[in-house]
Amino acid sequence: MPLLIDGKKISTEIKDELKITVEELKKQGVETCLAVIQVGDDPASSIYVRNKKGACAYVGIESLSYELPEETTEEELVKLVKELNENDNVHGILVQLPLPKHINADTIIRTISPDKDVDGFHPESVGRLCIGEPGFVSCTPAGIIQLLKRSGIEIEGKECVVVGRSNIVGKPMSILLLRENGTVTITHSRTKDLKEVTGRADILVVAIGKPKFITADYVKEGAVVIDVGMHRNEENKLCGDVDFDDIKDKVSAITPVPGGVGPMTIAMLMYNCVEAAKGQEVE
Repeated sequence: MPLLIDGKKISTEIKDELKITVEELKKQGVETCLAVIQVGDDPASSIYVRNKKGACAYVGIESLSYELPEETTEEELVKLVKELNENDNVHGILVQLPLPKHINADTIIRTISPDKDVDGFHPESVGRLCIGEPGFVSCTPAGIIQLLKRSGIEIEGKECVVVGRSNIVGKPMSILLLRENGTVTITHSRTKDLKEVTGRADILVVAIGKPKFITADYVKEGAVVIDVGMHRNEENKLCGDVDFDDIKDKVSAITPVPGGVGPMTIAMLMYNCVEAAKGQEVE
């Protein structure tokens, strides 16, 4: 059996470390605070928001909740974000995506102050990541790096293949692996001979949004496989982009779905929020 990379356990370790930092900040008079904005009542978004609030409570971060009706205008949302940018008691701002169709998500992301952009989506945050400056990193890729490091998996010098080129996972993931001295290839829907490329990977990160797409014939013997996907199969059970049962006997380590990457995303959101509090209060 391969090493099962336990995202629940590792995310709890991170949150327990953050608890201590949050307590230290409180002693200095700093009450770490995250503002969470949800527009409309998309069921999946409501679950994510509830999980984020739960993580805040666990770590000791104050969470301000803004649950806005579906018909909220873009102008109203921009106004709220700008008010939160100016509020010195708020260290991080999170606008839950997706937004209703009449609101341009890019406009909202660009309105959030880069110093409070705990999702790491602002163009300035992305630019800082690209040139190696300190800044907020998109939570899922940052969490994957922690999964690898805390599981004792060496990245330096390894052949790393990322399947998917989204702005939220694929692109920042490739930069983070490069930062850790991996040799990185990004693949996507136009990649020719995908099996040949993924078959070279020592570390394979899959984020394509297609259930059970990656089977044993895509994977090298002894590879480490990180599955970012989250779907419901015919039996309504959660599954990933990787066919877990098909590849589990071929790989050296793999993340399960659920309980792999998912918990790490929220843990890294908490990490970014604490870093925001430290950065703003030092200034």
